[in-house]
Amino acid sequence: MRFRRTALANLWRMQQRFLGTTGLKVSRLGLGSMTWGRDTDEHEARDQLVSFVEAGGTLLDTAAGYANGDSERVIGTLLGDVVSRDEIVLATKAGIGRLRGERETNASRGFLISTLDASLKRLGVDHVDLWQVHTWVDDAPLEETLSALDYAVSTGRASYVGISNYSGWQSAQAATWQRAVPGRAVLASNQVEYSLLSRAVEAEVIPAAQALGLGILPWSPLGRGVLTGKYRTGTPADSRAASPHFASFVGRHLNERSQGIVEAVVRAAEGLGWSPLEVALAWVRDRPGVTAPIIGARTADQLRASLMVEECELPDEIEAALNDVSAEAIEL
Repeated sequence: MRFRRTALANLWRMQQRFLGTTGLKVSRLGLGSMTWGRDTDEHEARDQLVSFVEAGGTLLDTAAGYANGDSERVIGTLLGDVVSRDEIVLATKAGIGRLRGERETNASRGFLISTLDASLKRLGVDHVDLWQVHTWVDDAPLEETLSALDYAVSTGRASYVGISNYSGWQSAQAATWQRAVPGRAVLASNQVEYSLLSRAVEAEVIPAAQALGLGILPWSPLGRGVLTGKYRTGTPADSRAASPHFASFVGRHLNERSQGIVEAVVRAAEGLGWSPLEVALAWVRDRPGVTAPIIGARTADQLRASLMVEECELPDEIEAALNDVSAEAIEL
């Protein structure tokens, strides 16, 4: 049950979980940095990272394609200055970029490896703890894509490797390929969108991950911000839905079906004395197969509000009610 923090409660530290069936431990919430270097400047990023580490958070997630590499550059200025490199489980991704001004995907071996080397340079490190293929690419031979992961581990550029945005059959094929021959780098995780508003991964992705030992890292666990309830009466001027590059991203969940789920989350929060954010985040954090939701925040204050979910555990009856009301949102 929820308890409110007192002075003595400052001693709490975020729980740690193993990433899939690997030996890598990460905090059960991860800190996302998609907006760092663009909407989030270095000073704000610094405050967020300090708050996260002070709460016991360790998993810091970025990507080469975030803000055209500027997210990694910001992190590179903070590591060793604000926090020790050893305090962070550093994760990045390769495969999505804007090489000619438009979004492009490329999962060829050469592109992935060169992107990883550029990421290491921007981050100012000699290796990352988790390196992920950012998306499936149809015209890239899977064995070629996966050979880049083997190379990254064998050369010490990455300690563990994973995938992102892979469907159930794609993740099963990739994970099985990596397990077929000794010496290949076993996949540790799959990072996918998962929230009360986006439960399609429960059909195949999560069962495949559980069967093959991959941890699930949910992105947008708050339904692209909609589950916080901030859009119940309109679009706040300082929200992501009001920004030109996030309006369509958030707008996907601004519909009648989502509104019903949001209202159920708000009612649950009122009954528990929590915030809607805490209800929605606690729900996805403790779903079967989940290792750590990746949370992103515009400000350090927003992040600290998210970190308070460490004190929250949903009662069974509330979890069941949320499962029921969101079941129709499962997209098969």
